[in-house]
Amino acid sequence: MKGGLSRPALAGALKRTTNTLCSAPSHLKQGILASQKRFHGGFKGTHSPHGKWGGITVKEESAMQSAARLAALKATGEGTPVYEDFVKDRLARRRQFLSDNKTLVNESADLEVLKDGEVTCIDGNQATAHIAYALSDISFIYPITPSSPMGEMVDEWASHGLKNVWGQTVSVTEMQSEAGAAGALHGALKAGAFASTYTASQGLLLMIPNMYKIAGELLPCVMHVSARCLCAHALNIFGDHSDVMAVRGTGWAMLASESTQMAMDQALVSHLATMEARLPILHFFDGFRTSHEVNKVKLISYADIAKVVNQAWVKAHHDSALSPTNPHIQGTNQGPDVFFQGAEAANKYHARMPEILERCSEVVAGITGRKYAPYAYEGHPEAEHVVVVMGSGAVTVSEVVHRMMGEGKKVGVLKVRQFRPWGPEKFAAALPASVKRIAVLDRLKENGAMGEPLFVDVCATLNQTGNSDIMVIGGRFGLGGKDFTPGQVLAVYDNLASPSPKPVFTVGITDDVTNLSLPVTSEPDVLPEGTVQCLLYGLGSDGTVGANKTAIKLIAKNTDMDAQGYFEYDAKKSGGLTVSHLRFGPKKINAPYLVKNADYIAIHKESYIWRLDMCQFLKPNGKVVINATFGPDEAEAKIPPLMKKQIADKNGKLYLINGPKVGMETGMGKRINMVLQSVFFKLSGVLPFEEAIGLLKKDIVKMYSKKGDKVVEQNHLAVDKSIENLVEVPVPAEWKNITNPPKPWVSLAENLHHAKPAKASARAYSTSALGARPP
Repeated sequence: MKGGLSRPALAGALKRTTNTLCSAPSHLKQGILASQKRFHGGFKGTHSPHGKWGGITVKEESAMQSAARLAALKATGEGTPVYEDFVKDRLARRRQFLSDNKTLVNESADLEVLKDGEVTCIDGNQATAHIAYALSDISFIYPITPSSPMGEMVDEWASHGLKNVWGQTVSVTEMQSEAGAAGALHGALKAGAFASTYTASQGLLLMIPNMYKIAGELLPCVMHVSARCLCAHALNIFGDHSDVMAVRGTGWAMLASESTQMAMDQALVSHLATMEARLPILHFFDGFRTSHEVNKVKLISYADIAKVVNQAWVKAHHDSALSPTNPHIQGTNQGPDVFFQGAEAANKYHARMPEILERCSEVVAGITGRKYAPYAYEGHPEAEHVVVVMGSGAVTVSEVVHRMMGEGKKVGVLKVRQFRPWGPEKFAAALPASVKRIAVLDRLKENGAMGEPLFVDVCATLNQTGNSDIMVIGGRFGLGGKDFTPGQVLAVYDNLASPSPKPVFTVGITDDVTNLSLPVTSEPDVLPEGTVQCLLYGLGSDGTVGANKTAIKLIAKNTDMDAQGYFEYDAKKSGGLTVSHLRFGPKKINAPYLVKNADYIAIHKESYIWRLDMCQFLKPNGKVVINATFGPDEAEAKIPPLMKKQIADKNGKLYLINGPKVGMETGMGKRINMVLQSVFFKLSGVLPFEEAIGLLKKDIVKMYSKKGDKVVEQNHLAVDKSIENLVEVPVPAEWKNITNPPKPWVSLAENLHHAKPAKASARAYSTSALGARPP
């Protein structure tokens, strides 16, 4: 009924009319009753299959219909055993939460409570959320890649009743957009609560109006950002600094973290500093590269956090809340006569922020033993060439600097962690007096500007501090998540040392349009001796990533070895290509870049061998294992020529495992992640095999005991059977003689970073007998 009442309202009106016209003539009554009947009967089961009100059912009707509905669905109304087990498991986890009150790791089926001060493997998002939950009263969230896990974890912990340092469960609300989250955040701060949120990219831009207000009204707040590319000429969900640099004028302090451990520590510094300074802080780290990189870290306990919180700061914020019982004025409308003065009156708050950040860093160092300078120099004490960089790229530059120093070169790196407020005196003091040339690296592009933000700040600082004689050049790197490798760092230093350096450059791409790119001539191995590197290719949601996270955790928590994991996903995520980059070693691993020299390569999906070039990064004498349905006698025909040549040229070893066969024999079906994980421990050499299998079986009991003894036994049997079915394939010397092997259909980059895979080349595998694709 266009323009009329809603269905429930109309029905009510008809009913009231009936009651009113009881004394009306009989023919009038009959007409009204007929109208009611047509209304109910016309809609029920005809126009809407969900009931007469289009899905709105009154309580009494719902109770009467429930038995009939269940019968129609052939359901008893009682829970199935699987569902009952699920409910029992959830209740058990909740009881564990309430008793232990710890944050947890969510890795596939394994939800594990983290112990205070424990060394474990988590990513940057979880490290940050661990701190944010402890020091928040309320959190407003809205998901956006790659910051979504922070909000999801905080929401999950709150649903389980986890307590913050004040003994309260954090109130978590998911809004309808990032703009709504920022508005609610602003309101909560005005009400005297400590509030936090998590965002990235365009989501951060939607918060800008409220960010200006929060900073202008001197409200203590921390926003954690997994820095991500802004969508310009194309959509890109990967990390760079274009989003955080777009909000540098909002008045928020800005702290950058370089690693997972630093993200946790700097998050605590941020929350403590904002309480004292009464200025909001934006704490950011590189999206995916830090937010999703799994590292071995030491947790900061909630008990230690509670000790360093100054309750006087908490009271001051509570007392400043807008309340009828404490009337005062905030956020007024001002004219030209006073607005300028009010803006300048905040100078003292911003001026004291660096001192407060320094003091809070010392407080955190007192409980962790780790302190981070706002501008940290590493390198030769008499360095002549210095690179200035911010974020995870600083870690890569630092590793290359130490290698170059071993070769007798006078180079250094200045790591920027406090971007706002900028400290010119501290920056200049951190530089060695001997420096002659500086290359500033920005992870964004600012079209039309004289230079990118960090470059401009460095130039202004040198001019103001009497160091204008130092040559400064600026470059861009890592846009849109582009990998930043040691070879690129060498190219930057080579350009800096050349007689006529490029004043503006890019690195990591080949720019044949404006010719700004630097050539990368080599890729040095700067990893500590004894580091084992692994590449594992899987299918999204097949369990490969979850199994690899379990492997990292097992090794990190049960040995003294360091561990690192980074996981690439294509645009489809579930059902798409995944590449796991794992590193293990006896020394600390500082390598925020992809594996390019693998000791072990595992291909978990047989069809990949014809579609992708996966052995290009095989290390000499490395090992390759394929999850395949064919046997050694068919390897010659089934394996593509390019892969055969690559394995032979590197003197590699080739293995086959029929995972589906093992899965069927052990009752595991398609769930073969344990099969492939057992093969990993057997061939990678990361741990002694017997020790690794013992740890793996112990972990199986921990993960699957709640599902019953049968499931545990099936997984144990799968582990044993996997090794029995592992077969080594001899690598003939003739494979080295293969000439001009055809390339795969599509590159790894196309698979990982395009929503639709490129189509196969029409001429692929049609030029030689060696290249003929098997049926």
